[in-house]
Amino acid sequence: MSAPSTPLIAALDIGTSSVRAMLFDARGRPVPGAQASVATPLVTTAEGGAEVDPDGLVRAAVAALAAVEAQAGGRAAQVVAVAVCTFWHSLLGVGRGGSPLTPIYTWADARAAGVVPRLRRQFDERAVHARTGARFHGSYWPAKLAWLRQSQPRTFGRVERWMSPGEYLFLRLFGTPLSSISMASGTGLFDQNRLDWDGELLAALDVGREQLSPLVDLDAPASGVGEPFRSALPRLAQVPWLPALGDGACNSVGSGCMGRGRVALMVGTSGAMRLLFAAPEAQAPWGLWCYRADARRYLVGGAISNGGNLYAWMVDTLRLAKNPELEAALAALEPDGHGLTVLPFLAGERSPGYLPGATATISGLRWHTRPVEILRAGLEAVAYRLALIYELLRPLASPEAQIIASGAALVQSPVWTQIIADVLGRPVTITATPEATSRGAALLAAEALGLLPDSALVPVELGPAFEPDPARHERYLAGLARHRQLYRKLLGRGAF
Repeated sequence: MSAPSTPLIAALDIGTSSVRAMLFDARGRPVPGAQASVATPLVTTAEGGAEVDPDGLVRAAVAALAAVEAQAGGRAAQVVAVAVCTFWHSLLGVGRGGSPLTPIYTWADARAAGVVPRLRRQFDERAVHARTGARFHGSYWPAKLAWLRQSQPRTFGRVERWMSPGEYLFLRLFGTPLSSISMASGTGLFDQNRLDWDGELLAALDVGREQLSPLVDLDAPASGVGEPFRSALPRLAQVPWLPALGDGACNSVGSGCMGRGRVALMVGTSGAMRLLFAAPEAQAPWGLWCYRADARRYLVGGAISNGGNLYAWMVDTLRLAKNPELEAALAALEPDGHGLTVLPFLAGERSPGYLPGATATISGLRWHTRPVEILRAGLEAVAYRLALIYELLRPLASPEAQIIASGAALVQSPVWTQIIADVLGRPVTITATPEATSRGAALLAAEALGLLPDSALVPVELGPAFEPDPARHERYLAGLARHRQLYRKLLGRGAF
């Protein structure tokens, strides 16, 4: 099959709430009129569960790609590969014959938090962090596996293979559950420098190496989609599919944040700050994590579980209307002028303290406190959490590194973006690139296929820059100090 004159790449972005598919050219430019999204409901439970149906996710992925292939018409013949990215940290178990025995336990599933103290007593957590780039936390595989072994021993014993959602997609489509180095690196069960599963953790968790997928990099695509899905994808079934990558790595690439000169800031449902760079070995300061984009590039940063989800919860709970009037009311308030201190842990805490069981707190409420002030305090609290991450990440970045922001939560709220710039005391520039995660997957695929020498060479379009105000920054330093004090008083452990 000869390569088309203008090669295109189909990008599949598998998220916890939807699956999106798009077409890009080899320089990451979207093809007009070739985009589809299919919902994938996240099921939550009163016990803290956050699950996705594995087969529903596969059906949604195929449906999204089929829609894009149909939209492309004759341009579908130009597609040379399918690039896949999906959410990190999530886990499911399959039995004999490849049937799922569990749902997909997503990163947001909090039920494994109870085993974290035991893991911290059992292991030298700093040594594990140095090897795997991850702390013990309910979002990662070691805690999930320990929890399942304890709470569902019969199911645990029947599992033939543990895998991520991307691996399950490949199992269903190709019969082989390939795990990219990128996806494995976000499990908390992977030795970042040895590029292999961590033997000490596997032995302690009673998981055999044969129960985990073969590790591959982007130079090992799969091909030959089988039925019943082949007929739904007449063109895409014939081209190579690159193994699924972690969404955070793809977002950094798609936002143009490659190298130490650009820090990626993302606030969507959750949030993160990260650096993507090549290095001879992993280097993750305590409080941050270290994953991989591929065999040669590390992704170092921190994540928060409370971003746009906190904004949405506050708007709903406080009975506010999310509209331009609300943005204007938020903008009219003085920085840290409400007398409130908020710990925004509705979905628990990740970076930098990783305290299991952390919950949200609003301190300082009085008769005159208005709902919009509570919302503003919540948005400032999220900015404080990002500032704590930036404090640890900044020494790894170039002295004048740009902060490039993406994510619907920031794009839709200039006030919040300005708050973050004022808290950090650094300019924050919004990327003008839509669907940065899908774009990053396409660029990495183009690089792997030899269509692009280096993803970092592709320019990215930037939007407005939000400049910090020195006076507001000084006020926020006092608010951040108060935030730290409340954290230490209520949660005790942690030096953040």
